[in-house]
Amino acid sequence: MTTMLQLVQQATGEMGLAVPTSVAGNNAQDQIQQLALLNAVGHELQRQYDWEALCVEYQFNTAFTATTGNTTDDSAVVTGIPSTTGLSARYMVVGTGINTNTMVLTVDSATQVTLNQPATATGTGVTLNFCKTQYSNPSDWDRPINRTQWDKTKHWEMIGPETPQQWQWLKSGFIATGPRVRFRPLGGYFQTWPPITSAEFLGMEYVSKNWARDTGGTAKAAFTVDTDTCIYPDRLMVLGLKLKYFEVKGFDTSAFRHSYEMELNISKGSDSGAPTLSYAPRPSDALIGIANVPDSGYGST
Repeated sequence: MTTMLQLVQQATGEMGLAVPTSVAGNNAQDQIQQLALLNAVGHELQRQYDWEALCVEYQFNTAFTATTGNTTDDSAVVTGIPSTTGLSARYMVVGTGINTNTMVLTVDSATQVTLNQPATATGTGVTLNFCKTQYSNPSDWDRPINRTQWDKTKHWEMIGPETPQQWQWLKSGFIATGPRVRFRPLGGYFQTWPPITSAEFLGMEYVSKNWARDTGGTAKAAFTVDTDTCIYPDRLMVLGLKLKYFEVKGFDTSAFRHSYEMELNISKGSDSGAPTLSYAPRPSDALIGIANVPDSGYGST
């Protein structure tokens, strides 16, 4: 793999500039600028295309706790919970005397929580389900890949992302639940609806922000040392640096832009391939249909 230093050396050599022996940590203004411009190329490429090397699959199990507690009419405090371990403000509460869309506000002690809405009934040892509905995104999350969100337990695609209006209708209306899991990115979390009282296996794909790699292969979001590498084609990075360097210096960039955009199109086109589309598609013969049903007998012996 070509290192960041080698990319800068190639670009500066082609532009007739002094070829540096180091870039990261170099106090020369030109090298500081070249590193910044090369990182700008990397960031912009990451945002404009779903590169195969940046597409990551994320899978997780829904979390819930089935327990009991004591509720008091018109009070948001629930006491007598055997254990509040693992609970947080990311959990919704379902149970008798608990309004729809009631969340844990605070975990007060090992046996007590405060909700964001008061209970509507008094009860002792009431069955309560604490369902996690707000899940943190992976640390390298940048953006989702549409139509990849699936409930793998039920083998159904999740419905969403819901609009703000639809989301509030679901959480506030009389008819708000169903067999399908719905989702909406909100507040920095991947939020699900309705509250799930079983261990569902959910999954999706997303685009990572980490386009650079250190010598050990650990992903990172920018070049920081001379030995770093990246997931983009070498020639694309060299041409991108040359283009940006001429832009900031105020020189004519016509030739550089043409070369860069041509290489960018080639890189995108060869990154992960594409399906072959048919002008006359036909249904698959894998399942029972008119093409494989016998004229008689129908499998009887």
